[in-house]
Amino acid sequence: MATASPLPIPMSQLSRAVTDWVDAVAQLTQPESVHWCEGTRAEREALTSALVREGQLLKLDPKTYPDCHLYRSDPADVARVEHLTYICTRSKDDAGPNNNWMEPQAAHAKMRELFRGCMRGRTLYVIPYCMGPVDSPLARCGVEITDSAYVAINMLIMTRAGREALERIAREDTFVRGLHSTGELDPNRRFIMHFPEELSIESYGSGYGGNALLGKKCHALRVASWQARAEGWLAEHMLIVGLRDPRGATHYVAAAFPSACGKTNLAMLIPPDTLPGWEVFTVGDDIAWLHPGADGRLWAINPEAGYFGVVPGTNPQTNRNAYEMIRRDTLFTNVALTADHHPWWEGLPDGRPVTDWQGRPFDPARGPAAHPNSRFTVAATRNPACSPLIDDPRGVPISAIIFGGRRREVAPLVYEARDWAHGVLVGASVASETTAAAVGQVGVVRRDPMAMQPFCGYNFGDYWRHWLAVGARLSRPPRIFHVNWFRRDAEGKFLWPGFGENLRVLAWMLERCAGTAGAIDAGIGLLPRAEDLDTRGLKVEPQALATLLSVDAPLWRKEVSEVRAYLEQYGARLPQQMLAELSRTAAALGD
Repeated sequence: MATASPLPIPMSQLSRAVTDWVDAVAQLTQPESVHWCEGTRAEREALTSALVREGQLLKLDPKTYPDCHLYRSDPADVARVEHLTYICTRSKDDAGPNNNWMEPQAAHAKMRELFRGCMRGRTLYVIPYCMGPVDSPLARCGVEITDSAYVAINMLIMTRAGREALERIAREDTFVRGLHSTGELDPNRRFIMHFPEELSIESYGSGYGGNALLGKKCHALRVASWQARAEGWLAEHMLIVGLRDPRGATHYVAAAFPSACGKTNLAMLIPPDTLPGWEVFTVGDDIAWLHPGADGRLWAINPEAGYFGVVPGTNPQTNRNAYEMIRRDTLFTNVALTADHHPWWEGLPDGRPVTDWQGRPFDPARGPAAHPNSRFTVAATRNPACSPLIDDPRGVPISAIIFGGRRREVAPLVYEARDWAHGVLVGASVASETTAAAVGQVGVVRRDPMAMQPFCGYNFGDYWRHWLAVGARLSRPPRIFHVNWFRRDAEGKFLWPGFGENLRVLAWMLERCAGTAGAIDAGIGLLPRAEDLDTRGLKVEPQALATLLSVDAPLWRKEVSEVRAYLEQYGARLPQQMLAELSRTAAALGD
């Protein structure tokens, strides 16, 4: 019989559904003990100290990196496994061609055999958590069961976990069930199953990131997107950032970007010296839950309480706020080490790695010192630019939604959708070109609608229909824009400096929202003219700026044809309104 830690709240105040489920999982997995997480700082420190004693965590130099630790995952367990990630719905069409599908009964049977007895000799951790402020009507709760103390520590940082979440679950008696075990870390026995109709997740065989931190992509996007459709809101792979202009007006924007397109840098943008008076506040860096408000606007919360960010490339020049926030009280995963026990990764301006991410003496012939997908986990409040409204139960009102991708041609620096319906098409058309580091070939275009390709928990056709329905409920909808910071010239050089200078583009967007900035209709949408952007102190040649703000009609006619072919694979599920918007764009571009 497994021993159990004291319950965080009296048994009489617990949800019977939670206790019955924990008991059933314990009978199936046979743990040595059961630990109910309370969510306190002392608890996290105790779990961390235990892993240090066991050799699973390394304590970093306490003088320069106080309360920081390094975790090394299994070398075969270093990233999300999309090909082993399934949406398990009764109808395959409900999962759509954008997801791997498995019939629910078959998936449950497969997972039940994997979980049987898998926690013998281990501790079963019960982690009640809330995605979003615990007192927010926009937040939703879950419980993750795991046999990994590393996962428990991450979840304690990334969510509002513990007593208050458990009390809310007891009041509402509804929650997302997430069952996880590292198993044997065998890639051939690794599956991440989502049962959105049951609000449940089962993950086996991985201890890493989005495969194991079930509150993150699994709950907050795949399952939450299904919840959101049923309840009339949007669960999106978006940052949320506040922008205060020199006159003191603050606006909030939500933005979706595929990987390697500057999402974290935009979430933590630092205004350049050439644009005095601006301030930027980070509400969230990865996920946004957007709800129609009684005032006709879209309101957003960040369901997370921390960051699980990619660390290579982070330095004082690229992202000073991120660099500063991870210098204390941070859990690093798969970075390298210097001789004096400092964490090290590619992109740092100083230091020299002596041990690579696998704990081996560093040898450049074996590849990068830090794994390219190495991570930091840190509380959002460590960010110097963290918005105080991250805990506001009302959320923040969204003035603009931004989609973006990495395109060396085709997409201009920025354009505005004609209206909400056109904006849905713009989001559905998002594409990004891969880099040589990613696939060994430059310029391979991959469609990633709304940056949700790996994360939408149901058929994209139904998802776009839901977007259109949400927009129809808004009397004051956000304006929708598309950006491309990665336009290049014929020699392959970037035309736009990016980073803090992106604020110039954001400023134009906010002026468009206020009705004070000019634009021209370029067929694909509304583009700024050079004089519509604040270019004071900007080191960009006039010809480069003209190219950035241009539309190549032949290239765009080809783009429209490719978008049409992509959308039509969704058949009868595709809203015809989107094809009508695409035809409108095609007509504007001419023959």
